[in-house]
Amino acid sequence: MIQVTAGAKHFGPKALFEELNWLITPQDRVGIVGGNGTGKSTLLKILGGIESLEAGSITKQKDVTIGYLPQEGLSLRGRTVFTECLGVFADLKAKEREMEDLTHRMSELDHDSPEYAAVADRFHHIQSIFLAKDGYSLESKVGIVLDGLGFPRDDWNRLTDEFSGGWQMRIALAKLLLEAPNLLLLDEPTNHLDIEARNWLESYLESYPNAFVLISHDRYFLDVTVKKIIEVWNKRVWFYPGNYEKYLKQKEERRAQHEAAYNNQQDKIRQLQVFIDRFRYQATKAKQVQSRVKEIERMDKIEAPPPEEATIHFRFPQPKQSGRIVAEFHGVRKAYGKKRVLENVNFTIERGERIALVGKNGAGKSTLIKLLAAAEPLTAGTYKLGHNVSAAYFAQDQYKELDPDARLLDDLTSAGGRATITELRSLLGCFLFGEDDVNKRIGVLSGGERNRYALARVLLEPVNFLLLDEPTNHLDLRAKDVLLGALREYSGTVVFVSHDRYFMDGLATRIYEVAEGEVRVYPGNYEDYLWRINGGGLTPPGVLEVYRNESASGGAASAEVVTAKPAEPAKKVNPIRLAKMREEIGGLEKELARLESEIGDGERKLAVFVSAEEMQREANALQAHRERAEQLMERWEELTTELETLGG
Repeated sequence: MIQVTAGAKHFGPKALFEELNWLITPQDRVGIVGGNGTGKSTLLKILGGIESLEAGSITKQKDVTIGYLPQEGLSLRGRTVFTECLGVFADLKAKEREMEDLTHRMSELDHDSPEYAAVADRFHHIQSIFLAKDGYSLESKVGIVLDGLGFPRDDWNRLTDEFSGGWQMRIALAKLLLEAPNLLLLDEPTNHLDIEARNWLESYLESYPNAFVLISHDRYFLDVTVKKIIEVWNKRVWFYPGNYEKYLKQKEERRAQHEAAYNNQQDKIRQLQVFIDRFRYQATKAKQVQSRVKEIERMDKIEAPPPEEATIHFRFPQPKQSGRIVAEFHGVRKAYGKKRVLENVNFTIERGERIALVGKNGAGKSTLIKLLAAAEPLTAGTYKLGHNVSAAYFAQDQYKELDPDARLLDDLTSAGGRATITELRSLLGCFLFGEDDVNKRIGVLSGGERNRYALARVLLEPVNFLLLDEPTNHLDLRAKDVLLGALREYSGTVVFVSHDRYFMDGLATRIYEVAEGEVRVYPGNYEDYLWRINGGGLTPPGVLEVYRNESASGGAASAEVVTAKPAEPAKKVNPIRLAKMREEIGGLEKELARLESEIGDGERKLAVFVSAEEMQREANALQAHRERAEQLMERWEELTTELETLGG
C-alpha cells in the first residue's frame, strides 16, 4: 500500500533515522515508540505527505486515502459538532440529494419515454452506490462515534467554536474515524481522552477495517491495539512483531543476541590477530599468516551494539509518617450555583492508600481533588485532615503558579531543601530536561514542558499526602515508568486522577468512582474495578464487596455484599495482570521443585536411624515441607485455571 525505500531524515545536523525500508500493508496495526525528539512525529508526517524524505523514496498505490491527526493545533469553526462530523460524508449526501431529485423527475415523466429510462438508470446506479456505502445510516454512525468519544447529546448541536482545544481534537478524531481512510495516522490520539473514551477507542480500532499507524505514550493502549511495534532509536528504525509487551521482551533478546554475536566475532578476530602478530615475520608461516589476514578481511563485520539508554531512577524524599487516618469527608456537598457536583459524600482515606479517581469527564474528579487540596471551599459538610498530615497538590494548570523569569535549576534549588545539585539535575532528567535545558527560563518552555517541570517541583517536597491531577500528561513512556516506580516506593498517601490505564493498574490500591454526585469506593486497581462493575465472574469467586458511602442519615459506613453474577470472560484482559500471573506461576513451579527435592532428601534421611531426637526433627521438617507444597500446589492450580479462562 505504501513503501519507504532507503529513507533518511535529519533535523539540522542530527540524523533522526537512515536506511529505512518499510512496507505498510492494508491490514497493518502499527505503534511507533521512541524517546522524545527521536523523530516519531516526523516519521508520521512523512507517511502523511506533510514532510518529505531527504534521501530514499516513498511510493503509494493509486487511490490510497490517508488521514492524519496531529497532537494538537486543529481548530474547527462555523458549524455544529454533528454537522461538522456529518460533513465527511459530503459525497454521499450529494448522492442522496441527487436521488431525491431523480425521484421527483421520474414522477413527472412518461414511464414509457426514453428520458424516463435514462433517469431511472441513473437513479439505480446512484442508489446502488449509496446502499453499498450504507448511506441510510450516516446519522447513526456519527451519533455512535460522538457518543463513544464522550460528547453528551446536548453538545451535538453546539457550534464547534465553543469547544476548547482538547475537545476540538476529539471532533477532528471523530471525523477521521468516520472517514475511515485506507491508512489512519494518529499522533497521540489518547492525549485528550478520558479513560471511558480511551476504552471505546480501543474497541473501535480493534474492528477498524483498514490500516493504522499511531504514536502513544499509553502502554496499555499500545498493548491492546497494535500488532507491530517500530522503534525509532539510534538513527535507525527497528521492527518488532507483536504488541508493546512483546516488543520489550524481543528488544532485550535482540540486544543479548547482538552482544553475543559481536563478542564472539571479536574473540575470533583477536585469536586470528594474535597468530598474525606472532608469526608475521617468519617465512615458514607466511602462507598461514596471509590466510588469516584474508579471513579477517572476508568477515562480515558485526557493528558494536549501540549504547543502552541510561536507566533513570528517582526516589521521593520519604516524608514523616502521618496518623492512620489521613483525611475524612462527612456529608460533603459541592455545587456551583444550581449545578450540583457532589452530594452527601462520606469516606475515610487511610495512611499508605493509593487512590485513583475515575469517572466521566465533568463527573467531578478534579473538583473532588481540589476539595481534598483545600483549593476550593465546601458548599456543605465537613472535611478533616488527620494527625501530622502535610499535603501537596499538583493541578492540571500548575504551571501558572511558576515564575516565568526563573531558571529551572535555580527555581528547583530554592524549593529543593537539602537536595544536592546532582540530585536536582537527576530529577530534571527524569522529567525529560537535558543538560541544555536546566538553565532555561520557565517562561520560554512550552505548555507541556512547563507542566512537566511543575510536576517535578511538586514531587520534590517531602509531604506525606500527594494530590495529583493528571500527572502523566506530557510524559513519555520512560518518564511515566520513572514516576510510577517512585510512587510505588513512596511511603505516603496518594490520591490521583489519570487517564493512563497502565499507570492506574500499576499504582492504585483503591478506586473512587465519581458519578451522579456520589463517590463509590472499590478495593483494588482499575482492572479489579472493571470486573466488579461488569459483574465479576473470575476472581475472587462467589461474592464481591462494594464499599458504599455512609448512609444519608449519617450512620456508619457499611459494606454491601453483592452476589457476583456469572459473566463471560472479558474480551480484553490487562496484559500487566497476565504477566504477573505468569511470573507468579513460574515462581511457584521453582519453589515446588525445590520442596520436592527437600521432601525426597527428608524421606531418605528418615530411612536411616541416627537418634530419636534427630528422627523427630527430620519428621517435623518433612511434614512442614509437605504442608507448604500442598498450599503452593493449590495456589498453582488456582492460577493456571484462571489463566486458561483468560486465554493467557
